[in-house]
Amino acid sequence: MRDDTYHAVTPLAPREACWLTPSIQKSHERSEVFGLSESMRPDYDVLPAAELALKLEQNRILCAHATPVMETLHEQIVNTQSMIVLTDAEGLILHSIGDDDFLQRAEKVALRPGANWAESRQGTNAIGTALAERTATVVHGQQHYLAANRFLTCSSVPILDPYGDLIGVLDVTGDHRSYHQHTMALAKMSVQMIENHLFANTFRDTLQIAFHGRPEFLGTLMEGIAAFTCDGRFLSANRSAQFQLGLPLAGLRAHTLSSLFGLTSAQLLDRLSMQRDRHLSLNLSNGAVVCAHVQLRRGTVADEPARPRVQSPPPATQRSERAAAAANPLSKLSSLDTGDPQIAAVITKVRKVIGKNIPILITGETGTGKELLAQAIHNDSPRHAGPFVAVNCASIPETLIESELFGYEEGAFTGARRKGAVGKLLQANGGTLFLDEIGDMPYPLQVRLLRVLQERLVNPLGSAKSIPVDVAIICATHRDLREMIAQARFREDLYYRLNGLVVKLPPLRERTDLAAVIRKMLDNASAENAGGQPLTIADDVMTLFEQCAWPGNFRQLGNLLRTAAVMVDQDGEIRREHLPDDFFDDLRAVCPTSAQKAGVLPLPTGRLHDVAASVIANALAQHGGNVSAAARTLGISRNTIYRKLPAHGANHSEDAA
Repeated sequence: MRDDTYHAVTPLAPREACWLTPSIQKSHERSEVFGLSESMRPDYDVLPAAELALKLEQNRILCAHATPVMETLHEQIVNTQSMIVLTDAEGLILHSIGDDDFLQRAEKVALRPGANWAESRQGTNAIGTALAERTATVVHGQQHYLAANRFLTCSSVPILDPYGDLIGVLDVTGDHRSYHQHTMALAKMSVQMIENHLFANTFRDTLQIAFHGRPEFLGTLMEGIAAFTCDGRFLSANRSAQFQLGLPLAGLRAHTLSSLFGLTSAQLLDRLSMQRDRHLSLNLSNGAVVCAHVQLRRGTVADEPARPRVQSPPPATQRSERAAAAANPLSKLSSLDTGDPQIAAVITKVRKVIGKNIPILITGETGTGKELLAQAIHNDSPRHAGPFVAVNCASIPETLIESELFGYEEGAFTGARRKGAVGKLLQANGGTLFLDEIGDMPYPLQVRLLRVLQERLVNPLGSAKSIPVDVAIICATHRDLREMIAQARFREDLYYRLNGLVVKLPPLRERTDLAAVIRKMLDNASAENAGGQPLTIADDVMTLFEQCAWPGNFRQLGNLLRTAAVMVDQDGEIRREHLPDDFFDDLRAVCPTSAQKAGVLPLPTGRLHDVAASVIANALAQHGGNVSAAARTLGISRNTIYRKLPAHGANHSEDAA
């Protein structure tokens, strides 16, 4: 809605009176490129409540840490005809507080949650220009590109996450007649507080060094904070640390604790153990001497709400679990990349969102390794030292899944344990909760899970207490959740809280790295069942493996290899006689040619290669040359078709219809 009264009071100023700085001039030029004009009505489209709620959930961590800082800042500038605004990385206003009388004026230019203040919408303004320039920006009165905004003066500071990515803007906006030069300084200090809080919340199980050249600045906003793994690998550093170390975050990633502070993590901890107050004098690589406070952070953060104690496994169990994890070569994302381009693409996507509070939904057929991927994501995340708790929603009876997830108090229901039980959500506190087969979760229980994801509070059955919980959520399913939503079997609002990043794991029959996968599995099977004896696979058996459809995917392949590893002779070679009968049953059902080659069905006259080529050619003819469709019918991979009919490559169709 256009405020014509206001435009009569504030006429357009000539360009020479606007004292445009170079950065503001560039912003005006961008505004012109966006097709805006100074006298135009701004884009006041405000997000509907449901869409705004989704944006707030996506930025929940940012809002949680910024809101108390905004309230403190408001106390410092109260009664100054001002308001404080928090936006996301696209300029969308998430939250605002301020003086009531000024808020009424701000409503007229849509300075309220749900409005977008990117330069492409509002022209030159502090929020949009700070996002575009990635630097603190003041836009005063006539410097605004749109005349409708020229009664404002705005001071905006970008907010960076602990990985250096832009996640939002903190803005102080007021009447241009009551602008104070100290406003920007207050905004910068507030952003530094927010970023330090985010830093502390992200890097929990780490070796952290807070340092400054002047001891009196330790414990203040001016201190630098750097986080390292326990073996000295650099994780991140706040802005003050980057300034003192003389390197940007990108440059620091190539360093270690030793190269930055001149000593290893073991040496640092040894020095720490000899000093009671934990204050050390350290030498930076640039020659400066700093006073440092060193902390080996474990699990919880001191200023977090109290959490229920979960009994830890005994030390021997912990050691065995660590040993098992170390022995498992498929425990991290890098180990999952065995040459298949589809898997490589999944890993690339996942790595970009790890540690950024974006829920991950893994789809794919049963047995494609969804839990293995979830475990690898957890192991490579900042939560790796926390618990990884997996729950298969399809394997727990519907009557028990609620108590399994949320826990219960003593006497909550008949048959309950004495003293109650801690649910899976609280067991995963500080770590990752993996909800496998989320599509099989009972519909009524989906409401409770949605509430937990939104409020981050758990109410055990039979308890009136709400317990704070901090978990990363990874879900998996082989079902089509969109189809289930259409059938009213899965909640749409829950779906949109779970699918921050959706990745699909290909079935084993479509992967191009089968040989590498089998080699890894054989190495494990050799260590577990054959006393370390190397295992190999006969050439004809490998050919059968390549032609099998593997309806059970990795689960089927893993069981087959473990069984065969026990059956092998002293030479360690897996031959056809070591394979279980049901494997050949699968070959009969989906690939008669392969079964014939294995001697399971009588071979027709003629060379085996000719028979296989004939069957494949017939399937291709039935599907009009469509390789994907023919491969699905025969239960073989497209690569097998290309091997059997190399001349067909020039004439095939890749249409997967």
